[in-house]
Amino acid sequence: MKSTVEQISPTRVRVVVDVPFSELKPDFDRAYKALAQQIRLPGFRPGKAPARLLEARVGRGAVLEQVVNEAIPAKYSEAITKAELKVLGQPEIEVTKLEDGEELTFTAEVDVRPEITVPAFGELAVTVDPIVIDEDDVTEQLDSLRARFGTLTGVERPAETGDFVSIDLSATVDGEDVPDASTTGLSYEIGSGQLIEGIDEALVGMSEGDTGEFSTALLAGEHAGKDAVVAVVLGAVKVRELPDADDEFAQMASEFDTLDELRADLRERVSRVKKVEQATQARDKVLDALLEVTEIAVPEKVAQAEYDSRLHDAVHPFDHDEEKFEAALVAEGSTREEFDTEARADAERSVKTQLLLDAIAEAEGTTVGNDELTERIVYQAQRFGISPDEYVRQAQEANQLPAIFADVRRGKALAGVVGQATVTDTDGAAVDLDELLGRTSSDEGSDDGPEVVGTTAEGDAVIEGDVVEGGATS
Repeated sequence: MKSTVEQISPTRVRVVVDVPFSELKPDFDRAYKALAQQIRLPGFRPGKAPARLLEARVGRGAVLEQVVNEAIPAKYSEAITKAELKVLGQPEIEVTKLEDGEELTFTAEVDVRPEITVPAFGELAVTVDPIVIDEDDVTEQLDSLRARFGTLTGVERPAETGDFVSIDLSATVDGEDVPDASTTGLSYEIGSGQLIEGIDEALVGMSEGDTGEFSTALLAGEHAGKDAVVAVVLGAVKVRELPDADDEFAQMASEFDTLDELRADLRERVSRVKKVEQATQARDKVLDALLEVTEIAVPEKVAQAEYDSRLHDAVHPFDHDEEKFEAALVAEGSTREEFDTEARADAERSVKTQLLLDAIAEAEGTTVGNDELTERIVYQAQRFGISPDEYVRQAQEANQLPAIFADVRRGKALAGVVGQATVTDTDGAAVDLDELLGRTSSDEGSDDGPEVVGTTAEGDAVIEGDVVEGGATS
């Protein structure tokens, strides 16, 4: 077999493969063997019919087509391995020459990873927000803890923001009932913003048993994007009473004996969260700096596939009805054109990020251990509410394990770059991220301290099982 590679663009190649028929003999043998098992010929035992008689039965063309279809994938794989191509996606294959008994020639056009010159990481410098902890942060955490132990008590007064209420909802569009938008006995905290737009304003001032109406645009269902008249009936009105913040509460809600000890622990937790947030900001800014100084050619078909995936996810809740989807965008104050522009830009950035981090991982020799891969699998399984074994089974069926591995590797590669970059806060103080990056001054390979495992598919930082929302796609 002979193969040549033609560079069509920085991200696409054409591979021309010439295969002499002598190399196809094993493929012909397999084809005849399969046909012999399928076709019964008088005078021959199953599987023993001669090739010439089988060809006479099905035709030479059918045999040839089967051989070619089975041989091309293997020959293509052999060609790209020989040329050491880093292909992306599936090839577009065309048979350009087929001379029976002589030669098979086909071409394969496929996207490949572009050549990327990795910048000097030590020259990168970013600025992040300083860590500021005040007592309001600690009090907020304390109040959140108190709320977990709070009790709801009924009140006889008009509803106010922050109250917990029981409501019945029904909706009509152009005078017709919308069954999907009706519910009874729904519990809701006024002002939480967890329901449809306009509900909070309608509820404030209503008393138990009152009925109110308001107009809003439906965001899902058959009438997505259309204006609906929503009727709400207010049931019980309750307020959440919090336990007193004292030593008795500290003993009930924690392992501490005094409120001061509990507040000190909450202060330490706030400090940890602030440090993780600062590390996440540093990661995001370093990634931005990397993308800014690195020239990356984007494979058009790969970017299109990424955009198609984002569009699929966006339209899926509307049963892939484009009109409903566009109506919902209008209801949110956007347009399909704006969505497409943003989605394509995000898709291109995502592809650039993946290509860049893969190049960095290869240049730095980044490896992923079993423990790191297991940690990501456990985290993802918890997110989806399934066991790690079930998550692995589903990932294997969907052929997603390589993508999970690549995601962890990219996260580690980016963490390594952050560790080499210069990071200061806006006050001019140097920011030491070694602890969060799992390194110490005496041992860069130390496992002491919370390690940045990487980023999730949504761009959240995973740090020893903790997740900090936000960040760039990786």
